[in-house]
Amino acid sequence: MSIINAELGASSTSSNTSRPRGGNAKRTFDVCAASLMLVFALPAMFFIAVIMFSTDRGPILFSHERVGLNGRRFRCLKFRSMVVNSQEALRKYLEDFPQARAEWEASQKLHNDPRITPLGRFLRVTSLDELPQLFNVIRGDMSLVGPRPIVEDEVVRYAEHIDHYAAVRPGITGLWQVSGRSDVNYDQRVQLDCRYVREWSFFGDMIILIKTIKVVALRTGSR
Repeated sequence: MSIINAELGASSTSSNTSRPRGGNAKRTFDVCAASLMLVFALPAMFFIAVIMFSTDRGPILFSHERVGLNGRRFRCLKFRSMVVNSQEALRKYLEDFPQARAEWEASQKLHNDPRITPLGRFLRVTSLDELPQLFNVIRGDMSLVGPRPIVEDEVVRYAEHIDHYAAVRPGITGLWQVSGRSDVNYDQRVQLDCRYVREWSFFGDMIILIKTIKVVALRTGSR
């Protein structure tokens, strides 16, 4: 079911929305590149799973419903980086610290997030928690490069720009991730997503992938 149609009563494929070029070529590159990356990533993923199981007997993977191409829901995969009762921990923290609530409402992120485990913090700052999303790319839910996948509650924050977001597959990395990540506020993130869709090119995707290596290595904007 399309969240865009159900929640906003509007089509996610408006004729006024600029569409990225590339279609099949972009998809073919995604599948080939993600498959190759997965071959090299599997040993690291196995090692992470072993460490997680030995230190925390909770689930290894975390899947969360996100909004994808044309507003379709899909399960986005990650290594679990939070405590098992993360929603309750967040609720209590925001109740106890009003300044944290303001930070959360502005960016949907917290500088000192009480839900994140010690191993999870390492996985996040190194972006290793997102390795399982290579399966999402191969399955067709995501692209290597695109807007960051959002949850249903974030649809309204995109307002009239939601058509741009829903016109492409969300990405493991994207213009937002190489432009400051957590140092960029939510409104700026929306504008970056729209810019990516309007100005899409295969060469641009390659530049973003190269910049992602630098951003991850330097941990720019990571939390």
